[in-house]
Amino acid sequence: MNPNLDRLHPYPFEKLAELKAGIVPPANLPPIALSIGEPKHPAPDFVKQVVSDNLGKLANYPTTKGTEALREAIANWATRRFNLKPGSLSAASHVIPVNGTREAIFSLVQATINPVANATVVSPNPFYQVYEGAAFLAGATPHYLPCAADNHFIPDFEAVEDKVWQQCQILFLCSPGNPSGAVIPRATLKRLIELADRFDFIIASDECYSELYPDENNPPEGLLETCAAIGRDDYARCIVFHSLSKRSNLPGLRSGFVAGDARILADYLRYRTYHGSAMPIQHQLASIAAWDDEAHVAENRAAYRAKFDAVVPILSEVMRVAAPDAGFYLWPETPYADDRFARDLAEQQNVHVLPGRYLSRETDGHNPGENRIRMALVAPLEECVEAAKRIRNFILNSTT
Repeated sequence: MNPNLDRLHPYPFEKLAELKAGIVPPANLPPIALSIGEPKHPAPDFVKQVVSDNLGKLANYPTTKGTEALREAIANWATRRFNLKPGSLSAASHVIPVNGTREAIFSLVQATINPVANATVVSPNPFYQVYEGAAFLAGATPHYLPCAADNHFIPDFEAVEDKVWQQCQILFLCSPGNPSGAVIPRATLKRLIELADRFDFIIASDECYSELYPDENNPPEGLLETCAAIGRDDYARCIVFHSLSKRSNLPGLRSGFVAGDARILADYLRYRTYHGSAMPIQHQLASIAAWDDEAHVAENRAAYRAKFDAVVPILSEVMRVAAPDAGFYLWPETPYADDRFARDLAEQQNVHVLPGRYLSRETDGHNPGENRIRMALVAPLEECVEAAKRIRNFILNSTT
């Protein structure tokens, strides 16, 4: 077996299941799951109809590169959304459809890492665990950058030593962040592009929460948008990941895309032809319909906005918590150790959250996820409000 498999950590939800083993929640309180970031809003009916109408396409092999129509739909959407120069994001060379961002993040790392001594993948901390696992299995070593509250949960990139950048082959960004929802500003993105040019590494920006934001007039900036703003129309060393899972409530469609530097994507496509990842044609047609429509996305944002507006005031009575810049998570502080808090909450209130330490790694003697929990406001509004009330009552009763 690949010896790098032994470097992999258990996934956060494996740890959570072990943490809660043996507990017996109150039978009179229905379970409310806020632990997993799986959208629960209805999938758009018109997208489901496209899948249903094209089940005959199951008889056809899909191509790795995807149909030209899907790539055009993606390029047009990204150009509109991120204010790109018309035609600069070519459907032929700057876009590849993928089976969700998770497999794309993993496979891009396998395709691009040169596993020499000290090969490094720089990652935010907390982080989406695929960044770490992909690095390990590609023969690289993660370097974790803490996301602290005093820097708005954005890594302090200026504190990174040059020797780390010299060894860096990929820098992962997550903006809006998981779990904090923090959005990296343009000035920071520009600085990171300068560093990528100086030290010759790839910026891989995970932007799968970019369409869930509170202010309809202020969508989060993406890496390609920063490229466009500084005239970097070739998107050199810049790669972004997007998905329909959160934007359109379609996690089961397994549909997203990778876009950016054409030179990198040409070799990545060559890798993918062997990797065997091709999106089914009926899913490609459904994806075109989803990328072409914004009305259902605006409705989705409104539903999350209503939940934050209702839940944050309740929790604020007993916790330090604030609505995020974007995304659907809350990242509040806990009154005592996050793992014990999550277990006690599940046992006493049947509300299920994820301990922050399970999303982070200890560096310099500190785990930046400690004494925080991640709450995914994916349940219906009424359940989210009920969960907030139970958490409030739980904390009041545990501290009196």
